[in-house]
Amino acid sequence: MLRSYRTLVTVLGLLAAGGADLTGQEPDCGARGVLRVVVLDQSGSVPIPGATVVLRWTEAESARRPVREDAGPDGQLVLCAPRDARLATVWAEFGDASSDEAVVPIAAGASREARLLLHLGELRTGRLIGEVRDALTENPVAAAAVSVQGRAEVAETNRMGRFILSGVPVGVHELSVRHLGYAPLAHEVTVSRGITTEVEVGLVPEPVEMAPIVATAARSRRLEVKGFYERKYWGELVSGGMFFTAAEIERRNPVLISHMIADAPGIRLECGLRRTKCRLVNARGTSGFEPGGCLMGIVLDGTRLRVREGDTIDDFVKPVEIAGLEIYRGPASLPGEFSGSDSGCGVVAIWTK
Repeated sequence: MLRSYRTLVTVLGLLAAGGADLTGQEPDCGARGVLRVVVLDQSGSVPIPGATVVLRWTEAESARRPVREDAGPDGQLVLCAPRDARLATVWAEFGDASSDEAVVPIAAGASREARLLLHLGELRTGRLIGEVRDALTENPVAAAAVSVQGRAEVAETNRMGRFILSGVPVGVHELSVRHLGYAPLAHEVTVSRGITTEVEVGLVPEPVEMAPIVATAARSRRLEVKGFYERKYWGELVSGGMFFTAAEIERRNPVLISHMIADAPGIRLECGLRRTKCRLVNARGTSGFEPGGCLMGIVLDGTRLRVREGDTIDDFVKPVEIAGLEIYRGPASLPGEFSGSDSGCGVVAIWTK
């Protein structure tokens, strides 16, 4: 492992050296804040070109989709902050490697820099991410203190009740959640190497006699790298799409995945005689050329499918092969990575296991 790590650093060093003259200039952001993200190896000396930067604008007046863009040849990404953003939570990913999160304050007209060090060696840590809600009202609990026993780091939930704990050692830990006016919670969680574990916590107001509610689920590393969970979180927050994991698909147990997709409001399955040549159409839209419905675009593992006449989505994938499913019923809710000439009627994006 050490030898492969040194080889990777050498290659990245050569790439960085070759692209050193391509360093991007700071954009003209006017009165808005500027955030420069620099992705480096563990030593902090070698830029990582092509690393994926994941960023959430937090403490903003309105919810926004997370930014997910690749760093340039110099390992840098420069962004103009939204006018109402006050904080940015940012981390980097490169293959199976990832950095710790950094929280950067944003100020109008000022430039800030976040230096992210990728853990390129053998990973011995994981990440906990989740939300804290009132067990009775299900409202988010802000400013709750979340920590892992034996570690100094304490995460505070934001106004939506969300928290992130990075660099948690692999193994079983006691998660502690505390907030004034609620019964303290202590619950065992299992952290896996290089995996993000989602935690949903329901705090019980004192003096109500009721057991706290805790649910945990390990994220699919493949879906995390592809940005599925960020799109799911923000899409559900702003009603920007429908999202299903493998577990949710298994619970529904569809014979064909097209049947499950067609259960979504506004989408139907148009078939020929004897239920052949079925296709998914958006009943609420029209392309101007399609009688009866507007043909939806299909993206499989990030590649847009050009479905031939007579083929259906069921010819390409079975329900048991799917890790994640995204359904967008129109261009208004469509993320940029799925846009295209055939996306005006909506897109179905499928990620296999």
